[in-house]
Amino acid sequence: MNTDASNPPTPSPLDTSAPTLIPHPHTYRPAGPNRRPLSPRTTLHTAPGTEALARLVRETVGAATGFGLPDGDAGPDSVVLRISAEVGERHGPEGYRLSTDGSVEDVAALIEGGTAAGVFRGMQTLRQLLGPDAFRRAPVEAGRAWDLPEVVVEDRPRFGWRGLMLDVSRHFMPKDGVLRYLDLIAAHKLNVFHFHLTDDQGWRVEIKRYPRLTEVGAWRARSKWGHRASPLWDEKPHGGYYTQDDIREIVAYAAERHIRVVPEIDIPGHSQAAIAAYPELGNTDVIDTASLSVWDTWGVNPNVLAPTDTTLRFYEGVLEEVLEMFPEATSPFIHIGGDECPKEQWQKSDIAQARIRELGLAGENELQSWLIRHFDTWLSARGRRLIGWDEILEGGLAPGAAVASWRGYGAGIAAAEAGHDVVMCPEQFVYLDHRQAGGEDEPMPIGYVRTLEDVYRFEPLPPRLAPEAAARVLGTQANVWTEVMENQSRVDYQVFPRLAAFAEVAWSTLPAPAERDFADFERRMTAHYRRLDALGVDYRPPSGPLPWQQRPGVLGRPIEGAPPNR
Repeated sequence: MNTDASNPPTPSPLDTSAPTLIPHPHTYRPAGPNRRPLSPRTTLHTAPGTEALARLVRETVGAATGFGLPDGDAGPDSVVLRISAEVGERHGPEGYRLSTDGSVEDVAALIEGGTAAGVFRGMQTLRQLLGPDAFRRAPVEAGRAWDLPEVVVEDRPRFGWRGLMLDVSRHFMPKDGVLRYLDLIAAHKLNVFHFHLTDDQGWRVEIKRYPRLTEVGAWRARSKWGHRASPLWDEKPHGGYYTQDDIREIVAYAAERHIRVVPEIDIPGHSQAAIAAYPELGNTDVIDTASLSVWDTWGVNPNVLAPTDTTLRFYEGVLEEVLEMFPEATSPFIHIGGDECPKEQWQKSDIAQARIRELGLAGENELQSWLIRHFDTWLSARGRRLIGWDEILEGGLAPGAAVASWRGYGAGIAAAEAGHDVVMCPEQFVYLDHRQAGGEDEPMPIGYVRTLEDVYRFEPLPPRLAPEAAARVLGTQANVWTEVMENQSRVDYQVFPRLAAFAEVAWSTLPAPAERDFADFERRMTAHYRRLDALGVDYRPPSGPLPWQQRPGVLGRPIEGAPPNR
């Protein structure tokens, strides 16, 4: 089989002997040579508990085919959505069974899920079986025949946390772009959207009791163009934010697609935008915080929050509004950052040192831990769980906190072995801002080379974890930091096609990394590129960046070599 990524084979996207589904399902059984037609006569039957999915079917399959899919009884010309206790027992709440062969019921297609979420995942498979044009927003050919292969698909996810983190602080993505990304991750059966809303370079969420967070903190005068060592600047002001109603809309849109949203409000580092808006939040006895503006370059910023009661009360106020915008049913976890917090200002601050003595702490690391523990307790009292980057382990981990392990596997292993829940997202493997190839034409190359195959061979569970600790790994997520992604097209280029490989790793039960059949995945990607085309995704082609995707002369920061994939 041809394994050249620039010239993959081109089987039929509906070849039932070689399905092109991504992620690969648990079982796929061709049931016969015939095909089940969909037509203007096709109806939609929603059993109890699936009624809310009807609109989504009509907005996707109905829009692409041009069929109205009116409500109707179950019959040979119907698509049936149903919650099944039997499917739930076999495949879990997000598992599903999709049958188009009439073996369960004489209907055009039957999607049964353990819950409505499982039915929704099955709907994504139905779209793939219909072919790439099922991902368009309107018919492209009048009178076209649409049909489905006779198959039975039974499927379930490997992990309960299958996420994408999108940084909208470094470069703001307007609301419509965020909604689009929710559709894209839903199409790949991901179920967590980590929404990175605040950082040194911009505060992106309206907080009504602190209006300067968006009046001042959402805007910067200019932006570094390329890596922070680049001499180039984009001199245009940059910014934007989401109103509270925008956030509620995003959360509701995600919930309809059975996606949980994890908002991130950074504490205590990555906070210059907040300090620029409210200088009393910074270490005023060390620097003139009133002179700070929203940061216009990239990297680790020394200006961190002061460990004062003023800071505690301020962020409690912020989080009170955040919890109202992100309700518990859809956002059980609140991310508070906790990463890359330099301690130099605290070392020089009489106020910080007095707090260390007052609390009997061993030093600045324990001071950060005290801050994190405060908000862990505060969130727990309100029915939420704190999650932070793996630096929150330093100085002692808050009792109920979960860890997003980004600097490799080590912190995640330590946290899991200590009885804490973990999300594996090591930068060496699933940071999608890292370059996709070693060529000089990669736009603003950052970090390690992480090819499509590298991501496909990523393993979220380190083999040395004992079963009890492995059970603490909630799942995995890919992270997208946008310092060098100035618009949606650049985000698309970095995210796709690698998100498709990541989605399969997170969903499917695959062999060990070295034994995975990348050639087969590459073959299936041939059809998936056509789906991405239909969705309007500006992905990186297998042959390399197109001329307009390149950024000649703009400095990046490539890192030579790469650690082993373990």
